[in-house]
Amino acid sequence: MDTTPPRAAPNIPEFAVSEIAGAIRRTLEDAFGRVRVRGEITELKRYPSGHIYLSLKDENAKLEAVIWKTSVPRLAIKPENGVEVIATGKIGTYADRSKYQLVIDRLEYAGEGALLARIEKLRLRLLEEGLFAPERKRRLPVLPRVIGVVTSERGAVIQDIRTTIARRFPRRLILWPVPVQGQGAAEQIAAAIRGFGALPVDGPVPRPDVLIVARGGGSLEDLMAFNEEVVVRAAADCPIPLISAVGHETDTTLIDFASDRRAPTPTAAAEMAIPARADLLADLAQTEARLLQAGRSILDRARRRLMLAERGLPDLPGILGAMRQRLEDRGERLVVALPALLDRKRAALARVAPRLPHPREGIAARRAALGLLDQRAAAAMRRHLARGQAAPALARLSAAPVAALAREKRVRLEGLVARLEGVSYQSVLARGFALVSDAEGAPLTSAAAVPPGERLVLTFADGQVKATADGTKPARKRREAGEQGALL
Repeated sequence: MDTTPPRAAPNIPEFAVSEIAGAIRRTLEDAFGRVRVRGEITELKRYPSGHIYLSLKDENAKLEAVIWKTSVPRLAIKPENGVEVIATGKIGTYADRSKYQLVIDRLEYAGEGALLARIEKLRLRLLEEGLFAPERKRRLPVLPRVIGVVTSERGAVIQDIRTTIARRFPRRLILWPVPVQGQGAAEQIAAAIRGFGALPVDGPVPRPDVLIVARGGGSLEDLMAFNEEVVVRAAADCPIPLISAVGHETDTTLIDFASDRRAPTPTAAAEMAIPARADLLADLAQTEARLLQAGRSILDRARRRLMLAERGLPDLPGILGAMRQRLEDRGERLVVALPALLDRKRAALARVAPRLPHPREGIAARRAALGLLDQRAAAAMRRHLARGQAAPALARLSAAPVAALAREKRVRLEGLVARLEGVSYQSVLARGFALVSDAEGAPLTSAAAVPPGERLVLTFADGQVKATADGTKPARKRREAGEQGALL
């Protein structure tokens, strides 16, 4: 007998896969609600859906990341492989592949050192091409009739330029509004410069006599749109004399080298473009700037309240992005699965094919075997005929079906006999039962039909015994006594 005590149940809790995945996700989101990660962009891939997938790496590790298409237009820079950046976002999980990733909503260059090295490399290359040569510089007109401005329609830059021109000498001003920072800003600035240069001199929209490209001050990352190659080439190829006024006096961008004149501020650019006149609108410009600042403050406070309210709402873009990511993942796996299956089946067929015999070989072998058997049968028949043994052989062949039929009938008869013996009452008596009958031989089938003192005959398998009935017992007492059933 086994005396080993039963093993105790383990105390480790049991989780479903989805439960442990949800717990990991909540742990990561609680511990890293919003983070800033510094690293080099690698494995960047843009999907037709608009999402951007990439990885951030340093010398010791790599972190996968995703930028949903709703966040791409709000990026301050254009993500490129090999660029060191600081990504801001939150840590999320992708349960289908048991991995975590950084969901990026803000991207900026990592420090001025990397930016300055990139800018200096581009400056040397354009310098070798001659885009910054002094002989390419043109003189500004003394009194232009029309002044074109490329800048943002919001902010203080355009207001400063407009105010300065109106104060010094009112002239017609044409604004081409563009974003001055963020994703796609460089391309739109270059398109605005080329658009002004393509205007006809006597067209419905007059062509400017001088062009001002301006932006307010900011960090090096904020001014990166004016360090892009597309903007510098557009400024160098512009047929209109161009004044660059990007940032403050200490800020320098590559468009300053390609322009005809550089102004330390947008206001100074307006003063370069038009002759001096009395300063009549300074107070109005100052008041307007304060109103703009107050409006920004109101918008900032409303934006903060909206962000606080947003935290209580479900992350619908994140959920939708995860589902889209899962759909794209399934699509990629489906595209790869069918060719792989065909390759495996083709390889298996190639392994089996050499071992399969050709049908023609099998047919030929069967024909040869049949031919050999035919020859042997003909030879045997000839030998029997030659020895005079054909007649007895034919007799044996005719007697064989009769013997087989007799054997079949005998087996069937024996089966019927066995079934008949199985239902015979003699077989029941042989198993220990008895047949009870009265003195005349009539069978008794009920105890109530036997009066006391009745003469009984008990028939067993091996003979008969006579008995006298003493009386009947109740059915319960008979069951308790374990009465065996005699045949009634």
